[in-house]
Amino acid sequence: MEKKLKVAILGGTGMVGQRFISLLENHPWFEVTTIAASPRSAGKAYKDTVEGRWKMDTPMPEGVKDIVVKDVSDVDAVAADVDFCFSAVDMSKDEIRAIEEKYAKTETPVVSNNSAHRWTPDVPMIIPEINPEHAKIIEAQKKRLGTTKGFIAVKPNCSIQSYAPVLYAWREFEPTQVVVSTYQAISGAGKTFKDWPEMEGNVIPFISGEEEKSEKEPLKIYGHIEGDHIENATSPIITSQCIRVPVLNGHTATVFVNFKNKPDKDALIKAIVDYKGEPQELKLPSAPTQFMQYLTDDNRPQVKMDVDYERGFGVSIGRLREDTLFDYKFVGLSHNTVRGAAGGAVLCAELLKAKGYIDFK
Repeated sequence: MEKKLKVAILGGTGMVGQRFISLLENHPWFEVTTIAASPRSAGKAYKDTVEGRWKMDTPMPEGVKDIVVKDVSDVDAVAADVDFCFSAVDMSKDEIRAIEEKYAKTETPVVSNNSAHRWTPDVPMIIPEINPEHAKIIEAQKKRLGTTKGFIAVKPNCSIQSYAPVLYAWREFEPTQVVVSTYQAISGAGKTFKDWPEMEGNVIPFISGEEEKSEKEPLKIYGHIEGDHIENATSPIITSQCIRVPVLNGHTATVFVNFKNKPDKDALIKAIVDYKGEPQELKLPSAPTQFMQYLTDDNRPQVKMDVDYERGFGVSIGRLREDTLFDYKFVGLSHNTVRGAAGGAVLCAELLKAKGYIDFK
């Protein structure tokens, strides 16, 4: 497409906002034309607001350096010149819910990285390869909001990306019980080792809110639309522990699974590597060609070797083997700020554009 959709990044100065800006450089469909942040950043050129705080390992795109940052709370001014926005604002959940609805009511679609609206019954929480049909609930949401174009869609938590797609690929075998531990990178907290030197050589056995998200969010994704809301799936039952580890990027998960009818290992591996979703069928710009890879070496997946698989949009699986208490166990790895955060939201927006939910104002 020659003309690009104009995009605002809400919360563009934080780590996830920076990741959005990096991923959208030279995007074939979307162009960042507006950046909004807190009042203390408003009125300054973007390059000045993040001076000394640019956290990406690639240079700041030239096209955004001189954009004058707007106050994110000045909703009408921010929304006036864009077709839709990505949200990565750093506020309380109540404030996020309110401001994202305000943007939607200006007829500006919002694709959010935040968790505030994940449990709003008519807001779709989408992993594009798994539940693209949940986009249909947007029509019910627009009726509630009184909009014709404006709505909110969200992507799920970064901690589930390393295992929720695998369990879905195995749905024909009916997983019933899942025990998962996630070993989560510090960028998931918006930090680098420069910001958080006490994490070097350290492990913290608690991440606020993560375990509830890890256990419940997959069930909404696996659910179905029932009237004006999304009805959660009732299985599998998931229990989790979430641990912060001294890794910059990449969430690793160790997973134990029971099935209603235990399949053989070859069938499970085939289901992983053969799995494709709508992003692959539609050839969306950010879609990984191979969504999930299975690695046969005993020491894979590894963060240093595999976190950037498919530009960070893919998921790596390894060490699938039978267990003494459960049917099988495996290790998964995903890039938490690409597939798990900004990149997942970009792919979601591409899907919504392809389906006609996001268009020029």
